Amino acid sequence: MKRHRSLSGQIRRLLGGYAVLLAAVILLVFADDFLEDRVWKSLLHREIAEHLARRQADPHHRWQDTDAVQLYGVPGRPPPPGLSMLPAGVHDDFWFDGRENVVLVERVDGVQYFVVRDITGIEAIEDALIIGSLGLALVMLVVIGVMVARGVGNSLRPLSDLADDIDALSPDRAGQRIVVTQDASAELHVITNALNDYLRRQDAFVERERVFIDTASHELRTPIAVIAGASELALDQAGLPAPARQQVQRIHRTARDVERLIGLLLALAKDPARLSRATEVVPLHELLPDIIDDHRHLMAGKDLSVVIDALAPCSVSAPLHIVQAAIGNLLRNAIENSDRGQIHVALDADATVTVQDPGHGMTPEEISRIYAHLARGGSREGGGIGLDLLARLCEHFGWTLSIQSAPGRGTISRLRIAR
Repeated sequence: MKRHRSLSGQIRRLLGGYAVLLAAVILLVFADDFLEDRVWKSLLHREIAEHLARRQADPHHRWQDTDAVQLYGVPGRPPPPGLSMLPAGVHDDFWFDGRENVVLVERVDGVQYFVVRDITGIEAIEDALIIGSLGLALVMLVVIGVMVARGVGNSLRPLSDLADDIDALSPDRAGQRIVVTQDASAELHVITNALNDYLRRQDAFVERERVFIDTASHELRTPIAVIAGASELALDQAGLPAPARQQVQRIHRTARDVERLIGLLLALAKDPARLSRATEVVPLHELLPDIIDDHRHLMAGKDLSVVIDALAPCSVSAPLHIVQAAIGNLLRNAIENSDRGQIHVALDADATVTVQDPGHGMTPEEISRIYAHLARGGSREGGGIGLDLLARLCEHFGWTLSIQSAPGRGTISRLRIAR
């Protein structure tokens, strides 16, 4: 199996090479002073050595100054006050008699010698060389920096390409995979393999979900449709006794309610993008009276009535059975939680359905649970499971549900259906 290079190792090598080259440039710049001191010490020491050698060969030899070099400390030439205070060693950039000099102070055979070398012209040349060297060093640093930046960019480009490939993934397409080159870093191969494994498992999960939804949609709706159809045919029989007719009507209504509930639950299990392709134009101002009529049987035995305040002409683009189930659950909740009085229903032009009931009301905690979309496994006194399902439906389709309620003062529910 081919061993892939580590991305962190590539970056460390690039930065390490840059640090070495940078250190080399700095060393070349700052080594100048050290080398200069060694050279001057060697040259000026040679002047003292030559003088002492000539004195040894000729006791009458006398030192003769030149335009560039002076020697003090020899017999008859004491050092000037400015020199006599200098300690032993090389002293660069020493100004003497208006000129820039380098001075070597050295003790030989108990005598302190001072060699003064005029470097005014040399320093001018040296300054020019230093400026040139610094300029060259700066250019080298820029070039090295550009090379390192390009190297790091080339090393990180596969990571950027991977990010672009991940961004291009679409949740509604199956069989998507991420591909990297064989020379990519080891880390990229690990990330890619893990991501592709996740995509494969996601495809399998989506396929299982699709098969389940399709199967459940057919296998659940078919028997309910049979029950609803059979009960409808039974209701058409003229000789059906009144008690039996009431029970068959109850079966028929329950079958229709279960059919709507199955449609709502299956809609929650599907992707909203898929559902949007199955929408139709629904005139709410025409649909609301039918929904109210379908739920009037729930008011049997109660001193309740439904009053339609105003129905502004309004249409929405949504699945018809989902709209029926949503508004039906809202109205059912109002009827089940009210004993007497009037339930007011209104429709605004912005597709907002308002249902106001005189019922028991809900506590703030109950409303918070609805807003948190906590589905419950059974019914309860008060809000019932209808509003919990409706809250999830709003979250799924991008609709808006607003509830204002207080215990004992009824509830005002507003459902705004996105157009």
